[in-house]
Amino acid sequence: MMEERRMKKYIISLVFVLAAGIPVLGQTSYLSEIKIVNREVAKTADRQARVKMTVNLDNLDIKKQHSLRVVPVILSADGSQEQELPPFVVNGKVRDKMQQRTEAFEHVDFNPGAVAKIRRKNGEAQTVDYEASVPFKRWMIGGNLQLRAYVTGCAQCNDGDETATTGDIFPPMTPAYYSPFIQPKEEIVKRRSETRSARLQFRQDSYRIEPKYKGNQAELDTVSNSIALVKDNDDLTITGIYVTGYASPEGTFAYNMKLSERRAKAFTEYMKDDLKAIDPQLYHVDWKGEDWVGLREEVVKCSDLPKREEVLDIIDHCGDDKDACEKQLKALVPPTIYQYLLKELYPAVRRNEYRIEYNVRHFTVEEGREMIKNHPELMSVSEIQQVADSYGKGSPEYVNCLVSGVKAYPNDVTAVNNAALALMEANRTDEAIRLLDNVPAEGELLNMKGVVYVKAGNLEKAVQAFSEAQAKGYSQAGENLTQLKQYMEYMAE
Repeated sequence: MMEERRMKKYIISLVFVLAAGIPVLGQTSYLSEIKIVNREVAKTADRQARVKMTVNLDNLDIKKQHSLRVVPVILSADGSQEQELPPFVVNGKVRDKMQQRTEAFEHVDFNPGAVAKIRRKNGEAQTVDYEASVPFKRWMIGGNLQLRAYVTGCAQCNDGDETATTGDIFPPMTPAYYSPFIQPKEEIVKRRSETRSARLQFRQDSYRIEPKYKGNQAELDTVSNSIALVKDNDDLTITGIYVTGYASPEGTFAYNMKLSERRAKAFTEYMKDDLKAIDPQLYHVDWKGEDWVGLREEVVKCSDLPKREEVLDIIDHCGDDKDACEKQLKALVPPTIYQYLLKELYPAVRRNEYRIEYNVRHFTVEEGREMIKNHPELMSVSEIQQVADSYGKGSPEYVNCLVSGVKAYPNDVTAVNNAALALMEANRTDEAIRLLDNVPAEGELLNMKGVVYVKAGNLEKAVQAFSEAQAKGYSQAGENLTQLKQYMEYMAE
């Protein structure tokens, strides 16, 4: 009897031992019982993607022989790239004892690199504080953080591998750069002017206009035709014709001042007589004497002039005594230098300039659509904008109208700004940059250039443009610069 009881006891013990060692089927889905709280995914100063979270295990009921390995994974928005982070491990009671015993005696690590290993006490409150970092990559922006769970310690455990998402990470940064449309101001009176030069030939010491002398007739015809073009245009009303006489430096300063006066007055009287339909009261006469500024421009253009730099130095430092300057030029060695100036460059500065001032009537949108094709300079910036608007913002005609406006008004900040904005919004960034490269360096336009460079992907040049605009006192460029630098740091790997 006693032997029989010992045999039953042995059999029962063996059953328990075998039961502990044989894999069993059952629950292998645990992620739904894990709660993630206080999740934080951030980029650190040393450009690491740091993941911090608290893993709440209160509702997890893990089987004793199971081991749950959870791997956080950063997944790109399109799913094409991923980065695993170190796992955390939750063991059942039996599995935990077995792993600890094996690791102690055999010096092996069942979960190398795990941030945390915890023995689950079912029914009790437990949490795991998780923190790990991996190098930040730009593709992580707009991605999400997943948890992938793997269970061991049972047959067909792989059938229970799970994936769950904890939500999006690194939301895309889309700075709103200040790049305003500027509403053109209405031009109440459209005043325009054209300045031309008449280079007539005079006999020595004479100021009398002689049409048949040398090429004077052709020059005078050009003058008459240029004024007639304005006078005969019903869209234009002449408000003034301003004549200014200039002389070359040979002779005394006083003599040349008088000579420029006489020649300017003679030229004006000739025009009055030739263009009798124009009110004589519209003519205004002025004279400047020797034109040293004009002479300097001619010298700069003459690259083959001997001792050109010395000639320029004399012109730049002669002061108020122009006669002394003339003597210095005459004294240059060899004498052929002065002879060259006298024969080749002086004639270009002997001239009468005449400026025709006129008012332009206002145009309707329908008239403007035709006018802008050939004479956008007769339209105001506001009229050009109205014509562009009539085609619909963003249309090819809209953009082309504003570009035509810049050709007519290359120094107008409003015209240039709005044309560059339209080109940028039409994804014609190369054209916008070329346009902005050839305009005054005003704060508004430098700021617009910065925004266009951002759109084109050239962030370093955008930084430069915003910085220059800020230095010009355009405060909004400083705000754009701050946003851009934040964006560049956010994207940096």
